[in-house]
Amino acid sequence: MSISPIDPHTHHYAHCLPFGAHLLRGAGHASRTRFRLWAPSASAVSVMLGTGADRGIVPMESTGNGWFEATADCGAGTLYRYRIDDKLEVPDPASRFQPDDVEGPSEVVDPRAFEWTHTHWHGRPWEETVLYELHVGAMGGYAGVVTHLKTLAELGVTTIELMPLSDFSGKHNWGYDGVLPYAPDSSYGRPDELKALIDTAHGLGLSVMLDVVYNHFGPEGNYLPTYAKPFFRDAHTPWGMAIDFDRPEVRDFFTDNALFWLNEYRFDGLRFDAVHAIGNHEWLKELADHIRAKVQHGRHVHLVLENEHNSASLLDEHFDAQWNDDAHNALHVLLTGEHEGYYHAYEHQPIQHLARVLGEGFAYQGEASPIHDGNPRGEPSDHLPPASFVMFLQNHDQVGNRAFGERLRTLCDADALRAATALLLLSPQVPLLFMDEEYGSDRPFMFFTDYEGDLAKAVREGRRREFAKFSAFADANQRATIPDPSHPQTFAASMPPRNGAAKTAERVEWFHFYQAALAVRSKLIGPRLQHTKALGAEVIEDATGNASKAVLARWRLGDGETLAIALNLGEDDVPFASTPDGKLIFETPPRARDRIDGERRLPARSCVAWLTGDIHDYAAHHDTRVIVQREPLA
Repeated sequence: MSISPIDPHTHHYAHCLPFGAHLLRGAGHASRTRFRLWAPSASAVSVMLGTGADRGIVPMESTGNGWFEATADCGAGTLYRYRIDDKLEVPDPASRFQPDDVEGPSEVVDPRAFEWTHTHWHGRPWEETVLYELHVGAMGGYAGVVTHLKTLAELGVTTIELMPLSDFSGKHNWGYDGVLPYAPDSSYGRPDELKALIDTAHGLGLSVMLDVVYNHFGPEGNYLPTYAKPFFRDAHTPWGMAIDFDRPEVRDFFTDNALFWLNEYRFDGLRFDAVHAIGNHEWLKELADHIRAKVQHGRHVHLVLENEHNSASLLDEHFDAQWNDDAHNALHVLLTGEHEGYYHAYEHQPIQHLARVLGEGFAYQGEASPIHDGNPRGEPSDHLPPASFVMFLQNHDQVGNRAFGERLRTLCDADALRAATALLLLSPQVPLLFMDEEYGSDRPFMFFTDYEGDLAKAVREGRRREFAKFSAFADANQRATIPDPSHPQTFAASMPPRNGAAKTAERVEWFHFYQAALAVRSKLIGPRLQHTKALGAEVIEDATGNASKAVLARWRLGDGETLAIALNLGEDDVPFASTPDGKLIFETPPRARDRIDGERRLPARSCVAWLTGDIHDYAAHHDTRVIVQREPLA
């Protein structure tokens, strides 16, 4: 494997793939390419070069164990396909680019053609992370995302997380139906434009992470079952055939994919989608270890899981963090009162679930889960640092999997949402924002595809069937109102407003709120998150002695300081004897402290955060000036 070292004089990067199309270099090899394909179900394979009547054909030699190889006189920009048993022509499963979508030819790409500018970039420590998840297509492609980067840096975001880029069928898709995991989709721009986005972000001090999907392939454009049947095993996931991660060729295919994105595109980390559907902890650990060993020394590269199983053991050594669905679900029930679907597992005592999340990480740590047929879910997590958990109020799943893609702004009280947002942004767990959230967005984000014919019909009808179990869609006529994922308007309605339309007073006010809280996090919390430990969380009782919708949580920061956050998502004030005895660092609504100091009550829909301990010693050596919530704009 060829990896460029971290060197300020190095401006080109490439990950040498052991399969696919590899451009050869050196004397006499300026215009030659090696092609390599694993096709254990095929008898003969050829490379078809070019398009139209002038196509060339290069037979590939069988080298054993299902591998075929050939070298041809061609260079960057050459279009090619593999011809299987003189019958079927397919794209390269390791294609670096598909200029004409998944059914078109693959393109030979020179990964060293792009000249990087910010080669000094080493990334940022995980404890500094404030994530911002975005959909590249909805934000106007790679060039569109670039126009937002400076504003995101000013907001206080440290890391943008791109939803999956792997080539999918059609012009737009969530990204979780990709079929060619090495080819960033052509509808967003060319590979060098993606590199330019990442390079620009690095120049602004922003890390860039990528969401990758290794648990399934999409329903259109995946030809692996025809010539590589052993790639799959005799089982199914909710999305199709199960991938056989016991096979070394399969493990290598995805391990190299992870290294490809990290080393050739200089991504600063990966988020692994739904690893519970992979069902192979040993491979996941092997993957993480291999990545740590193969990225350049000195780089901050972060690995994050989505895992329904709450496998805390994977976070002990191998992965940096996991998306904390428990945190989201408990907060969502508290904010909206919804209790159907997976919210049923948090319907009873949601504030107790939230308290356990803040004090111990996961809410479910081996207890029986009502949405898992009463089976145990999760592992003990109280030994893990808070930064092992990514907290969010909204993301692509939790918004887009709703029938109409509603944002929280349309589902709950605005003051309660501000209070929950303050907890999100100030908690030692790593916060994640979803694109346009920082403007208090009420614009939907729906599930969208770009399929045609029978597949479009099947996706539309299948999605509507999924909602039949919800009371609001028990009737077929009600389900018929759910937007068609393949209708162009579904995608168009999910696009955030362009910058010019974003400057309303209300949107700016929400932006300032997020910016203020993140300024506090950056100055007073983030620098001391290493070695932070949760000190527990308690539910605050109401005036009758019953559990309210309020909680008090404390953490011991790395320097010995104590961070405390009191949150009340209820409609009524609650008795509050724990008067802040240190430095108040944030409050919402404004002057919430007056009710605490004067009446010993925590106001309704409020969040108050303070520091106690050696704050004055810390302040003597750091600039601790912060912007507490601004008054509403005139």
